[in-house]
Amino acid sequence: MAQAFSASTTTTPATRTLVLHSPIDGSRRGEVPLMGDAEVRAAVERARAAQRAWAELPIEARAERVARIIDAFVERMDDLVDAVVLETGKPRNDALAEWITVADVCHYFTRHAARILADTPIKLHHMKWRGSYVTHVPMGVIGVISPWNLPLAIPMGSVIEALIAGNAVVVKPSELTPLTLLKAREITDAAGIPSDLFQVVTGDGRTGAALIDAGVQKVVFTGGVSTGRRVGAACAERLIPCVLELGGKAPLIACSDCDVERTARSIVAGGFINSGQLCISVERVLATEAVHDRLVERVVALTRELRQGDARARDVEVGPMIFARQIDIVEAHIQDAVARGAHVATGGRRVEGPGMFFEPTVLTRCTPEMTVMREEIFGPIVPIMKVRDEEEAIRLANDSSLGLHAYVFSQDKARARAIAARVEAGTVMINDVLVSYCAPEAPFGGIKSSGYGRVHSDESLRAMCHPRHVNYDRFAMPLNSPLLFPYTSAKYRGLRAAIVATFKRAPLVGRLADFL
Repeated sequence: MAQAFSASTTTTPATRTLVLHSPIDGSRRGEVPLMGDAEVRAAVERARAAQRAWAELPIEARAERVARIIDAFVERMDDLVDAVVLETGKPRNDALAEWITVADVCHYFTRHAARILADTPIKLHHMKWRGSYVTHVPMGVIGVISPWNLPLAIPMGSVIEALIAGNAVVVKPSELTPLTLLKAREITDAAGIPSDLFQVVTGDGRTGAALIDAGVQKVVFTGGVSTGRRVGAACAERLIPCVLELGGKAPLIACSDCDVERTARSIVAGGFINSGQLCISVERVLATEAVHDRLVERVVALTRELRQGDARARDVEVGPMIFARQIDIVEAHIQDAVARGAHVATGGRRVEGPGMFFEPTVLTRCTPEMTVMREEIFGPIVPIMKVRDEEEAIRLANDSSLGLHAYVFSQDKARARAIAARVEAGTVMINDVLVSYCAPEAPFGGIKSSGYGRVHSDESLRAMCHPRHVNYDRFAMPLNSPLLFPYTSAKYRGLRAAIVATFKRAPLVGRLADFL
């Protein structure tokens, strides 16, 4: 058996620190403070003070300052990649993908923020003597609570959006992987972002709860469904908005006309990149009878070619798992599936030796009642189920409480889009996997128990602001307006006649109002 080094942290009561261990070999890799309520509240208050001056800067000036982060990240690229690899054990290519995502989010929003956050005029369809527009006002301090699987890409995306929108931001990274974000903050400090404007508070779940309670104006949370429910309830109690990006159970529908080789390679990448520890990983394959056997053969063969090990020492495709308890969950999924008739086509075991490595695993003969087909795996398992046709695949894809991502593979583009329109998910990708998260223009988030709200996209940046509606006079109404005191029967009759003329089906009046 592999040694069960816990990637979870150890608390040292005397000094109130979290001692961190590498999932690669269990070696000690540092420690961070376990911050309490007072420290978190002080950080939020410092951020609030810094935010006032930041919000007064023109949007173009804020964007220019934030754009410097890209240059600083380029200069320190290897340092950031090394930090991610050391904390998570993931291959360097996967760590670099996190870096690319952050850089592109920064690149897109710094170039387009002025357009996205420009005042939006509103054409009033009847109230022609008035004019309206919406302006986007920074919220204040944004609290971000981020997970361990993407310790750079997830928190920094929200940091960049919050800063460009004129907010300060305080991030509580996962207690398993805080060092990456601390390295990122060190680099943003050097790039000229005021240190109080972007802060990191380290600790466990109690630190995250303290952040919600410290007077932030919005919370962006990424994590599990059960914790997300508690975060949502805490935000509702305080009447602050939140974004909840929770679990996923992404189905991949392999249509009868799919390109088997492309589909197989996408399944292996989508299932095993980051050791399957992505909320958008391929978590269940629904393969139609026409392609099932050929697809299984290629998926198993490609999976057996994957190299697993220490990414610091050699080229690998699959690293360790990050969270010790997650290995137990993965094993439980496999045991349940096998007990119900599934076949372990390859993998299925912990890797002997140091670290928290689990073999990339393909399960076949899967059925809907198996937990591996119903509950989030968050580990290196690809379960494959044979279905009669696309109709059954759509039904099973939607038979889930989660709805974050889904995938459809077909060589008929119209057919694929028709299926995508019927799949219940926040994002449906056609003939590819995972990369949609890297598109800053596109909204990312889920439906059902996968949460609500979105990160990325123009809408997400605007959601970092309060919309303020300004209504102004285009020309003054007369002082004897029927809307002003004193009321008279004559005013009533005139107003009633105007209402009838306006709202009764009268095409000429309607066209005149639209013209004005």
